[in-house]
Amino acid sequence: MTLRDRVLRHLKAHPVAADAVLAAGVLVCMVAGSFVDPHGEQDVSWSIRTPAPLSLVLITFAAAALVFRRRAPLTVLALTGTASIIECVTGDPRAPVAMAAVIALYTVASTTDRPTTWRVGLLTMTLLTGAAMLAGPLPWYDQENLGIFAWTGIGATAGDAVRSRRAFVQAIRERAEKAERTREEEARRRVAEERLRIARDLHDVVAHHIALVNVQAGVAAHVMDKRPDQAKEALAHVREASRSALNELRATVGLLRQSGDPEAPTEPAPGLARLDELVGTFRSAGLPVEVARADHGTTLPAAVDLAAYRVIQEALTNVRKHAGARAKAEVSVVRVGPHVEITVLDDGAGDDDDPDNGGGHGLLGMRERVTALRGTLTTGPRYGGGFRVHAILPVKTRTAARDRPGEPV
Repeated sequence: MTLRDRVLRHLKAHPVAADAVLAAGVLVCMVAGSFVDPHGEQDVSWSIRTPAPLSLVLITFAAAALVFRRRAPLTVLALTGTASIIECVTGDPRAPVAMAAVIALYTVASTTDRPTTWRVGLLTMTLLTGAAMLAGPLPWYDQENLGIFAWTGIGATAGDAVRSRRAFVQAIRERAEKAERTREEEARRRVAEERLRIARDLHDVVAHHIALVNVQAGVAAHVMDKRPDQAKEALAHVREASRSALNELRATVGLLRQSGDPEAPTEPAPGLARLDELVGTFRSAGLPVEVARADHGTTLPAAVDLAAYRVIQEALTNVRKHAGARAKAEVSVVRVGPHVEITVLDDGAGDDDDPDNGGGHGLLGMRERVTALRGTLTTGPRYGGGFRVHAILPVKTRTAARDRPGEPV
């Protein structure tokens, strides 16, 4: 770091010291100007003059006041303006005390707002110029009187320009910081949504397949001694359910891999096309399930298709876990206008009216899935016994509608 940079950094960190340096420079300029007479014996010549003692006192007073220009800009302007008016009235020849008033006016304009700058600037210009023209020893049209008017106007204009530029730069910086915060918040929101979605997928996969494994393992243990063939069949179902669980877990975890990780599985996400396979796993576990579909020819977006599959999977898992050993289930998938309705009914007489009252997250996960797609989910006990899960999902999501120009959203 150079000496100049260190000095600038020190002055910026200590504004009073910077103002003291400025005041010293202004004092030198005003003293030098008070000893120079631009009007000698000939108009184009310069000569040396001797300033009045009062002028030197006013110069020193005005320069000293500039040390506090940032702490009390209006007070400093009043002090330097008063000194300038006294010099304009009494000074002959006149010393450049108005230089301090111009700098004080610049400070006021750069640290306040525009209305204040207009009011204070006009007042300062009027008082200084009026005193010089009306009460000074020079003719009212003298160029020094016009110079006071011009320099006060320049000081106010320059200060207002600096303030405007500083405000503009600050606004740009704040917008950039706000945009950065918005991007970070959006990234955190997307991460949270993705975590929630993955958690729902993991819950649906694990709850479904582990429930089947538990049931089939219990059957195998019950008939192992008396009917080994049936036990072998139950163990085969356990093996198949565990393999399916591992495959779906591998596909879900594959979503978390980075671009440089090994290639993720290419198995498509489950949907209603695999509904018969899903129902078959429950039938093999001993749960009678009837399926009625009136949605043939309907192509669902991937997100809706997956949500419909997961709702049926979780609802049937809850039936198997809570409805009792003799329960039966009915699944219906119906296209109704712009929606597809999923209904899962059971006639069980389990101890729990609410499948999730034990602290599970099945119904909560279903509701979050459906709500995320702007659908509705209603669940509750049926009259006469059993439980009902009813989901209404849009056939076309907003994203899918935007991808098809000309179709209503």
